[in-house]
Amino acid sequence: MTRLLCSIAIALVAGLMMTRLFKRVHLPDVTSYLITGVLLGPMLIGRLGIPGVGFNSFEQVETLQPICDVALGFIAFAIGSEFRLNELKATGRAAVTVGIVQALAAAVLVDAALLGLHLFLGDKLPIPAAITLGAIATATAPAATLMVVRQYKAKGPTTSLLLPVVALDDAVGLVVFAVSFGAAQAMLSANANLTAVLVEPLLEIAVSLLLGGALGWVLTQLEDWFMSRRNRVAMISGFVTMAVALSMMEFTVGGITFRFSSLLVCMMLGTVFCNLCPLSSDMMDRADRWSAPFVTLFFVLSGAQLHLDVFADAAVVGIGLVYIAARSLGKYLGARFSCKWAGCSPTVQKYLGITLLPQAGVALGMASQVGAQMGAIGATLRSIVLFGVLIYELVGPSLTKIALTAAGDIIPKKEMAPGERPGPAF
Repeated sequence: MTRLLCSIAIALVAGLMMTRLFKRVHLPDVTSYLITGVLLGPMLIGRLGIPGVGFNSFEQVETLQPICDVALGFIAFAIGSEFRLNELKATGRAAVTVGIVQALAAAVLVDAALLGLHLFLGDKLPIPAAITLGAIATATAPAATLMVVRQYKAKGPTTSLLLPVVALDDAVGLVVFAVSFGAAQAMLSANANLTAVLVEPLLEIAVSLLLGGALGWVLTQLEDWFMSRRNRVAMISGFVTMAVALSMMEFTVGGITFRFSSLLVCMMLGTVFCNLCPLSSDMMDRADRWSAPFVTLFFVLSGAQLHLDVFADAAVVGIGLVYIAARSLGKYLGARFSCKWAGCSPTVQKYLGITLLPQAGVALGMASQVGAQMGAIGATLRSIVLFGVLIYELVGPSLTKIALTAAGDIIPKKEMAPGERPGPAF
């Protein structure tokens, strides 16, 4: 236990120190944390086996998963606060349009590119694998995006549309994944329960929103019992942690398995709370500051979980590069044209798609499900997704910062008023 605590402490301090180093080259903090995790992970420093320094194995990193789960819960809770009804009146229609179109565009382009690649590779990239990767391409990582927005205090039309789109993206991705993965399983096995495969993800969205809404209503009622801001923040922390814990439940009724998405549960918790509680803005800000160490550890541990050995397989790298190129093009073009249809400004049309490239948690969850149910093909798909996540997580935050700066939502430091500086990410 002493060694594990030392590893956690070093990971936290090293991640913070790395931000000072990367500040010189103007990279976002989240990139610094991810690179710190890669360095301390089992593939590099951790492999040396120095007690209390780094993480010696992926299994050791896995034991710290509860920290990541709670941190991601706080991130989703913060994203949920962006769904304030008074603000959605201006961006609601555009957010729904862009959220659906950019996800579908990414899926279609990845499907087309990989099906074309199938003609040359044959059984190395079967059709079920191609359409499954297309579904996984829909997912966007909300954590990295929100981290950049908070660090640089991004504010403007592009950011106002970006946050609800990122939040909606997970729900859209689950539906697309249900259809595509169900079709893929039907191709591979005549015994596949297609009804369960298609229905369960839709139920997951519904029950997650119901659970998050109920918890949000209860939290709002209990907040009135306390006058101290410290106690109110403690109450929020308890409910976010409870939401994450309850999201791990699953049960089967009539052959249908009911599961919960912790991202959707915590986002709905934040949405209901921010719309019902008059003091929600101040409470959300304080909760963000309280959860800062957890969020830092989340990204460092995410970096430690990245498998660098995916670079050793030429086929994985090749397919991964096609996947990355097609997904990036789909996200960009889908966002650009849907923004135009929704009547957004030319600036939003030009830069929003670039901010939607990061990919991590939800995609990895989909890949894990594929790996468990598609045998050897699933293992290959998981490696391809891991390769994409590695590239996207290291490059995506910087691209998000560049896009938001070019859009005018991030004010460069040299243009800030005297004494003003970007605040912490959380």
